[in-house]
Amino acid sequence: MLRTLKKLCLLNGISGSEEEVREYIKAQALRCTDDVRTDRMGNLIVVKHASNNAENCADNNTNCSCNAENDAPLPKLMIAAHMDEVGFIINGITDKGFLKFAPVGGIDPRVVFNRRVWVGEKRIPGVTGLKAVHMSTPEEREEIPKWTSMYIDIGAKDKEEAEKLVNIGDCAAFYSDFVRFGKGDGFVKAKAIDDRCGCAIMLKLLEKDLPMDVTFVFTVQEEVGVRGATAAAWSVKPDIALILEGTTSADLAGVDGHKKVTTIGGGPVIGFMDAGTIYDRKLFEALRDLATENKLPWQIKGRIAGGTDAAAVQRSRSGVRVACLAAPVRSIHCPNSVAKTSDLKQCYTLTKLFVDAVASGRIR
Repeated sequence: MLRTLKKLCLLNGISGSEEEVREYIKAQALRCTDDVRTDRMGNLIVVKHASNNAENCADNNTNCSCNAENDAPLPKLMIAAHMDEVGFIINGITDKGFLKFAPVGGIDPRVVFNRRVWVGEKRIPGVTGLKAVHMSTPEEREEIPKWTSMYIDIGAKDKEEAEKLVNIGDCAAFYSDFVRFGKGDGFVKAKAIDDRCGCAIMLKLLEKDLPMDVTFVFTVQEEVGVRGATAAAWSVKPDIALILEGTTSADLAGVDGHKKVTTIGGGPVIGFMDAGTIYDRKLFEALRDLATENKLPWQIKGRIAGGTDAAAVQRSRSGVRVACLAAPVRSIHCPNSVAKTSDLKQCYTLTKLFVDAVASGRIR
């Protein structure tokens, strides 16, 4: 799974420009099932059919997905993770050939300047910049940089040369490598761990024989308002949805108690509420109990904040029961986000246990 995560994190997929990521995931998914489609929003929708439907179905109808113990049809299960990442969009070119840009998604401007970036589909290399510190006033040095004061230098001598390489509306992505570090189980460092970790988990599940039909949705434009999930939920029409995510961890020096939000190495984060969703109580309890029974560590967020695709899925049609499982990530939405490999592996294990519990009728 870590090899897949590395490949995913090294791809660029700013919200609205997820093609590179989608094509890679599509190629991997087609190795496991031929039920793959892309909707008009750009979501990739993959259906993995049960490997043992005939055994699970009381009337031996292989087109049926039901709980053999009570002949009740199984709920339609959707598992989703978003393909997009935060980044930038080019909105101007100066006479001297510098690119002006705006953020796509929630990015702290303090992590942006003096960073390497790739611009556009051709991956034009660039470096973000800001007025030199020795040219700044004392007041400016104390301020958080404004987006309008930053630029991207692509080495162009003037506007005409820059326009041959870059168009207004092109996206720019953080440049970042994928590094494993630390002793033992260790850590990984990369951009876009949120939410390529969820995509990697789903790709690994697609490789397995599953006890029920599962619809996997790799969504677009989550970082700019869960837009892809809004369309996908109406198309897929799930009864239950499990959202896989990367979530904030602030377990750093000088941060106390609940302000850490989550802790790296503390296991999967089971969502009960965030700024967009109050998660289904029974599904929350089911994930909690499955983790406890299988001796998996788990945690909750110490702060009611943020949001996931669940906000859109839950509100679709007459409502959908939603749950969320996330990996804690330090320095989220940065070029150098950090996650612990044990958390990622445990998220996969708990996701698989959740699928099995739905298939067995334990979760209804």
